[in-house]
Amino acid sequence: MDFPLVFFFCFLAVPVLGDNTSSKPRSCSDVMQFYSGKGFSLSGVPQYEISGEHLRICSQGYTCCTSEMEKSLSTMSRREFETLVKEAGRSLQSSLNAQYKSFDSYFLELLNGSERSLQETFQATYGSLYTKNTNIFRDLYSELRRYHRGASINLEEVLNEFWARLLERLFKAFNQQYDINDEYLDCTVKQSETLRPFGDIPRDLKLKATRAFIAARSFVQGLTVGGEVVRKVSQVPFSQECTRAIMKLMYCPHCRMMGSIKPCTNYCRNVMKGCLANQADLDTEWQNLIDALLQVTSRFSGDSSVDMVVYSMPQRISEAILNMQENREVFTSKVFQACGHPHTTGSEEPKKRLNTPVDSKPNPTSSVRLEKLVSDVTSKLREMQQYWVQLPNALCNDKVTAGSANEDKCWNGMGRARYLPEVMGDGLASQINNPEVEIDITKPDMTIRQQIMQLKIMTNRLKNAYNGNDVDFQDTTDDVSGSGSGMCTDEVCARSPRVIIPNTDRPKLYAYPPEKKVVKGTGSQVHPCISLLIFSLATLLLRR
Repeated sequence: MDFPLVFFFCFLAVPVLGDNTSSKPRSCSDVMQFYSGKGFSLSGVPQYEISGEHLRICSQGYTCCTSEMEKSLSTMSRREFETLVKEAGRSLQSSLNAQYKSFDSYFLELLNGSERSLQETFQATYGSLYTKNTNIFRDLYSELRRYHRGASINLEEVLNEFWARLLERLFKAFNQQYDINDEYLDCTVKQSETLRPFGDIPRDLKLKATRAFIAARSFVQGLTVGGEVVRKVSQVPFSQECTRAIMKLMYCPHCRMMGSIKPCTNYCRNVMKGCLANQADLDTEWQNLIDALLQVTSRFSGDSSVDMVVYSMPQRISEAILNMQENREVFTSKVFQACGHPHTTGSEEPKKRLNTPVDSKPNPTSSVRLEKLVSDVTSKLREMQQYWVQLPNALCNDKVTAGSANEDKCWNGMGRARYLPEVMGDGLASQINNPEVEIDITKPDMTIRQQIMQLKIMTNRLKNAYNGNDVDFQDTTDDVSGSGSGMCTDEVCARSPRVIIPNTDRPKLYAYPPEKKVVKGTGSQVHPCISLLIFSLATLLLRR
């Protein structure tokens, strides 16, 4: 090599790689105070900065952290980050649970109030006819409560059974002078399909009740499923790569004696977008669920609203009873023609007519309460609609990061300077070039994929419910095959190499180039370039 060229390269290299041996090591007192404040022992903590070639996460310049300190802080940063994510999830869960309790209690209060109204008015209106048959009405309301609670019940069959049993009791009560057995009653019920002794009321009530109850049940079930999805997703463990990135973001500044400097906002966002990439993939189906819930709330208003239907049930049933009484002679005659004339018992036919229908109207206070509930839940659901894609920004708030006013004076992962890389998009596929968190985008987290499927299932059920189609609400939280979090543990990662998608779009951008190792030494150490320079000089002299 030509001597001037060697001298030029060595001249450039010496200032960069020199170790500034004349400067006095800085004190680690601030780091010691911080480390002790986190509850760690100061045993083994250096009092002055040391060379950092032992570090595996933080940059390997001069540092106040040992390998043990880095490991302890890394574990703590992971635990603190998981706590932040869980707390955010608990807040969302709490909101969904509060809405669930409000609507659930409201619907049950409607049923209880309707049943009390029926008991009081029917006792006064029908006397012994009601008291002898209270079990029919009690069973109806009991089944409606079970349906609302999610039991696998066909609502139309419940209502059909109620009208059939009511018809049997009324037919016997109106024809006490005849010997009517169960077989004859079965024949009587079959005739009701064409003779319609109760008029159009059973059909009309069934149509309105099924729509109202299906909407009510699907809505509270949707809130429950949403909360359960949040709970499970918030507990998904984070990868080792995420742990490293969180440590570098939160505690490596302390190891570099820059603990007072907050992280750059965009740096924080890239870390969070990488760590929460799988969670962000919930966004589409989560928004679909919220849209479906909002759509179903429209069923809570109008003539077919759940409060109108439930409160009017006693009145509609009473109207049906009186309708049968007014047409009982025609109905009885046609039943006798179809089923045969039963034997008489010698008893006299009761002549007493039943009173007028009961008047049971919705409570105005209840309607106002329902409107308030719908207004509140609509507002809250819209607020949480973009929760999963807004979570990274929420965790990188102004309390955590330096903010836009200090973009040149923030921690960028290497030092105190502006963070240059662009902020990544949302979701797993957008993280292929994330400079902060290395992610295998071909291996999505299976737990989160399962929850995405649960959201799809629930959304479809809500859409069916909106259209008045009954759905089965059996628990399907674990009906998707597959298990595991998609994240590798220390042992698994150690055994099997991870497949990483190569970066083919653009080179990674870093705020600072990777810092070179600087070894603290003495003045007697000989730099490699100095040896090369002496060797070149000797070669040149020998040639002369």
